[in-house]
Amino acid sequence: MKQIPVKDVTPKKSNESVQTYDLYAKREHIYVKYYRGFFKNLRSLSGFVLLFMFFAFSWLQWEGRQAILFDLPNRQFHIFGMTFWPQDFMLLSWLLIILAFVLFFVTVFAGRLWCGYSCPQFVWTWFYIWAERITEGDRNQRMRQDKGPNTPEKILRKTAKHSLWILIAAATAIAFVGYFSPIRELIPNLLSFNLGPWEIWWLGFFTVATYGNAGWLREQVCIYMCPYARFQSVMFDQDTLIISYDEARGEKRGKRKKDTDYKAEGLGDCIDCHACVHVCPVGIDIRDGLQYECVACGACIDACDEIMDKMGYPRGLVRYTTEHSLSGNKTKIMRPRLIGYFAAMMIMIFAFVYVLSNRIPLEFDALRDRGELYSQLEQGRIIQNVYTLKIANKEQVDRQYRINVTGIEGLRLINEAVVNVRSGELLDYPVRVQLDTNLLTSANSPILFSVEALDSEQIRASTESRFMGPAPRR
Repeated sequence: MKQIPVKDVTPKKSNESVQTYDLYAKREHIYVKYYRGFFKNLRSLSGFVLLFMFFAFSWLQWEGRQAILFDLPNRQFHIFGMTFWPQDFMLLSWLLIILAFVLFFVTVFAGRLWCGYSCPQFVWTWFYIWAERITEGDRNQRMRQDKGPNTPEKILRKTAKHSLWILIAAATAIAFVGYFSPIRELIPNLLSFNLGPWEIWWLGFFTVATYGNAGWLREQVCIYMCPYARFQSVMFDQDTLIISYDEARGEKRGKRKKDTDYKAEGLGDCIDCHACVHVCPVGIDIRDGLQYECVACGACIDACDEIMDKMGYPRGLVRYTTEHSLSGNKTKIMRPRLIGYFAAMMIMIFAFVYVLSNRIPLEFDALRDRGELYSQLEQGRIIQNVYTLKIANKEQVDRQYRINVTGIEGLRLINEAVVNVRSGELLDYPVRVQLDTNLLTSANSPILFSVEALDSEQIRASTESRFMGPAPRR
């Protein structure tokens, strides 16, 4: 059966010469050639949208404050109209699990689309490749320049490239830190050299990290550092959409002139121009078969299609395909593993949305006074317990709450029943609860404290506690 070719790295038998492979090879600079095509336009669009969101969203305002702000000192995480607290950490864990299943689903269905079109490493890498091209020229010009002597033009172009790289890295660091420190205050403080130590540290760290990863390491991050490239193959099957070279159509490779009867010479459609290699950001030859380094960006497809158009051959020598399709069989879209991932993903998404939409922006707890179990007033006719109520207003507006206590008939609250809690405040409110001795039925009775917002019946919370007193006489 016809299959997608793969690189054979199986060790030789004992009676054959053994070829060794280094776990890490010295990086050779990849000169990416400029090209045009559908998949490049699609990737450019997705990259522009993601970059715009990253740089612009920190400037959005919502009800007088930054719309997205992770306020670590105050332990508040604002996302538009919602504020999350450390107690909501389970929601974050839940969200990460959902995103993992989304990634698994997309990988089983369409391979490494995340890497090629959405991964921050490659979004910034293509950004840096663009900066490299406009300052140093296209592939051949850069190669000649690097091999040549250090002329004034070469030094000027290199300086311009690295200056632009550092500028992009600094802007990236400022935008990132702006999600943790209000960006409308961060930039004026930066210009006036009035930053705190942690802001200076993270600005410097992300500037260096962006400059190093996108400018120097690039594909090395994907090959040696990213775990996704290592385990994504276990999610592939014969119906997974991947980029592949049609070996049956392309072989035998060879140079030829246009409009010649190349098939009579025993040649395939591949003219061995290496255009697919020259545009690859990870420097692989897709004709060698399926390789874990491939990030499925579609650059080789665009480059090959352009050559096929020039030669007058049909497009698709290199294309998105499946192993079943390449062998002439029908691709199965609906398959058990894909359905399983989709079902699990949708169940978790619906449950997450339900929990989030029904989340009460109020935390409430009652702590008994540890100094004494109870006190007797008016010559023992009244039993009193003291509690500290903790009321956390997790909304972005001030609220008034009414406090109530129930559980024993005749139980009364000897405090103001309405309290004001500011936005984001955790209020410690001491209260005294009293009960006539003749109404006490047990030395240890369960009671229920509750709070309710005066302007919204949906915002309420309750917590149990215990009311202590002397054992009642029988």
